[in-house]
Amino acid sequence: MIYIYYAFISENNHEKLMQEFLLRFPIDFQNKIKSYQRWEDAQLSLLGRILLYRGTDNFNGTYKETSVKYTKYKKPYFGEDKVCFNISHSGEIVVCAVTNVCDIGIDIELQRDIQIQDFQSEMTEGEWIKISTSFNKKGSFYNYWTQKEAVIKGGGKGLSVPLKSFEISKNIAIVENKKFFLKEIKLDSKYKCHIATSKLVNEKYIKILELDSLNNYINLI
Repeated sequence: MIYIYYAFISENNHEKLMQEFLLRFPIDFQNKIKSYQRWEDAQLSLLGRILLYRGTDNFNGTYKETSVKYTKYKKPYFGEDKVCFNISHSGEIVVCAVTNVCDIGIDIELQRDIQIQDFQSEMTEGEWIKISTSFNKKGSFYNYWTQKEAVIKGGGKGLSVPLKSFEISKNIAIVENKKFFLKEIKLDSKYKCHIATSKLVNEKYIKILELDSLNNYINLI
């Protein structure tokens, strides 16, 4: 199964989150959260961890902040455990994908009005043709962008892999001889979100859940 949890930040909830939930984490993580100047950034990061531990409740084993390690490319993981996860946030939403079936990457982006041509260098020629000739250029751009970001996050090397070095075709990408399968995750019309998995996963094995109130966070950590 793939579990995808998401939540929207709320200024009204911020003080209670910081007081009741942050203290449940190790001091290093607390200091990281407290170092953010904007409450939005602090809450997005904290909610990402809360969603992660909610997701791991679906699998056997105990997961704590001290279990999270980092590769040399700064991708977080659970040591030698078979449970894989990835977290992404943009605008006012944070999303976390957790699974025990394959490597996974997830990316979500708020579809802001931007100068799309500034990102032409990140796309292959074929991708750019499809974007530039699309009836909905912004939607097409964010579709490719979140797919590419999800792929490089799933591969674990992040932006050390140039986005232009591989092409998305029919919801499949091959990066460094490894195949990834793409699927759109529809959460909110203002956002575009995709997951990339190293195995083809049937849609019925993907479960999407929203944590929409502080009551849903109780006992998650």
